[in-house]
Amino acid sequence: MQTRATYQKSLTDLQGEVVTLGGMVATAIDRSIEALKNRDLALAREVIADDKKINEKRFAIEQRATETIATQQPMAGDLRAIISMLHIITDLERMGDHAEGNARVVVLIGDEPPLKPLIDVPLMAKKGIEMLNSSLLAFVNRDMDLALRVAAQDDEIDALYDRVFNDLIGYMVADPSTITRATRLIWVGHNLERIADRVTNICERVVYCVTGLMQEIGASKY
Repeated sequence: MQTRATYQKSLTDLQGEVVTLGGMVATAIDRSIEALKNRDLALAREVIADDKKINEKRFAIEQRATETIATQQPMAGDLRAIISMLHIITDLERMGDHAEGNARVVVLIGDEPPLKPLIDVPLMAKKGIEMLNSSLLAFVNRDMDLALRVAAQDDEIDALYDRVFNDLIGYMVADPSTITRATRLIWVGHNLERIADRVTNICERVVYCVTGLMQEIGASKY
């Protein structure tokens, strides 16, 4: 068994690894949308390739967390924190998949002419990244109030997605030749909307860490 000080440092380091994974995911989201805006196929392919690093990081954290549970038999708050980390890294890895999916859409689009100026989609990405960073800050600080405020912002992302969806459906109805291009942008918007849902899941884990209660605090879609 580790000494108490060594054990606490191990938990702190593990939490830091979760935050690092979150940073990797935030970067992937940002780069995938940059690739979309600039029709940068090389950048899109980098995002796709880098998803493997996100997956590897997730599995390394999971291995370390399960070993800690097995060897240290943490109790109460420490156990809740480790269990929460296991759930959080799963949501982070899925967010990475959504970013990779958007990068693959960029490759599909190729050099097709833009259907419309991209305004709401980049805004969704920006807000989603801000939510992600804030949710991880809430987790590190066990700040339930911040977690609840972040989860409430999911409504803003939903509203933006509804606007993107309805706008693109309008293009399809007016001109059926735009259906393929519009559908691809809808995929991007849907991926960003799902990222915000998964951030809400992280916020729920913050509440669990603080209170010991599992409860839905937003419109999470599992």
